Amino acid sequence: MKIKNTMSQLKTREREERKNLIIDAAEQVFSAKPFNKVSMREIAVEAGIAPSSLYTYFPNQELLFVEATVRDSNRLIDEMEKMLDNADQPDQGLKRVIEAFIDFISSHDSYFRMMVIFMTVGSLNPESFEKLNDVVRRGFAVFETVFKKMGYEGNSRILAHYFFAMLNGILVTFRKLEGRSDEVIIAHMKRVANVFSELLVQSTGRNQP
Repeated sequence: MKIKNTMSQLKTREREERKNLIIDAAEQVFSAKPFNKVSMREIAVEAGIAPSSLYTYFPNQELLFVEATVRDSNRLIDEMEKMLDNADQPDQGLKRVIEAFIDFISSHDSYFRMMVIFMTVGSLNPESFEKLNDVVRRGFAVFETVFKKMGYEGNSRILAHYFFAMLNGILVTFRKLEGRSDEVIIAHMKRVANVFSELLVQSTGRNQP
């Protein structure tokens, strides 16, 4: 029985590894053009597997796009939650969330380019949209949590939407600055994003004696 369970665990692990390999390959392809303009054959070629094998994991491009988005979005949110949990003060928590967001996107360029394309030209069926919406709501909940901890009394959901759009705007604007190293660019993006943190501190009166 023990050997049987071990073999089953190995097969499950192997399947997950293959699935993640396919998702990684799909992100590379989706980062160049909208998912609905991509063929499953293109993804199979990028993954180095037969198209027939690809279909045993994902029936179509849309589901593969959603799986890729949910996987990496949850990884990003996990990082933000970890940073927030380790912060001693709410103000520090917001800065750490900003750092986690920018660091993650900067090291997952294909994911970011894939999402930028989707946000400008993409569309999903209702079921896929709801799966994506679940992870989006989870991300906004992290933002709202830190805003409330800082004493913000306005509409925290609207502020979370603004914050998310601002972070993405900063990344689109500065991520590929010519003639600058990655370290310089990332540091600059964090400085720009932390203007929001400073303004929120002022608006909540946390800098008042």
